[in-house]
Amino acid sequence: MVPETVKPSSESESNMRLLIIEDDRESADYLVKAFREVGHIADLASDGEEGLALADSGDYDVLVIDRMLPKRDGLSVIGTLRDKGNRTPALILSALGQVDDRIKGLRAGGDDYLPKPYAFAELLARVEVLSRRHGGPAEETSYRVGDLELDRLSHRVTRGGEELTLQPREFRLLEYLMKHAGQVVTRTMLLENVWDYHFDPQTNVIDVHISRLRAKIDKGFDRPLLHTIRGAGYMIRDGIR
Repeated sequence: MVPETVKPSSESESNMRLLIIEDDRESADYLVKAFREVGHIADLASDGEEGLALADSGDYDVLVIDRMLPKRDGLSVIGTLRDKGNRTPALILSALGQVDDRIKGLRAGGDDYLPKPYAFAELLARVEVLSRRHGGPAEETSYRVGDLELDRLSHRVTRGGEELTLQPREFRLLEYLMKHAGQVVTRTMLLENVWDYHFDPQTNVIDVHISRLRAKIDKGFDRPLLHTIRGAGYMIRDGIR
């Protein structure tokens, strides 16, 4: 029985349609029952092949996928769906909870990763967040700050119409900063989202790349766009003096 305190968020869509792909019968039955008790629709697949077929043919809001499955593992299921153009958000459940395991799951196409054991309240909250994101606007393919423009599809960066040559890591760094233009971006945010580190390696790698990026996008132009916010992080913004 799911505790009465576990309820869907008022911000989430009601009656989400979920697909649970889980081979452990006890765990699977618990999840299906728990999601249904808070008002959602939950279908069940007991192996990777069945899960892939249902996910490929069904209209689901979120997939909850165990990583270790018979016939086809969870990462293979997600990878095949992504190759087919299926972008349904996928949350991976796994007893493998080390940093490398989580990174591998996310790089395989998973949208979130929750190690076992877990609290259902947290799982529910994560599923609701994925559902809201999936129903939101498509991600931007280009960003502009002042006269600086970045095109994610062509990997082209220009400022004032002049094309700039960036290394792959510099491009990712600039893309992340421009995506959060006008906001303070912390060192931790950059380590996790640009370098895929979930710890601080205690090196000056960020400082070095910021310095190189600043030289490429600001040097020779009338006003700087990339700013260091002392004690907080970095910000890219037009109009700061």
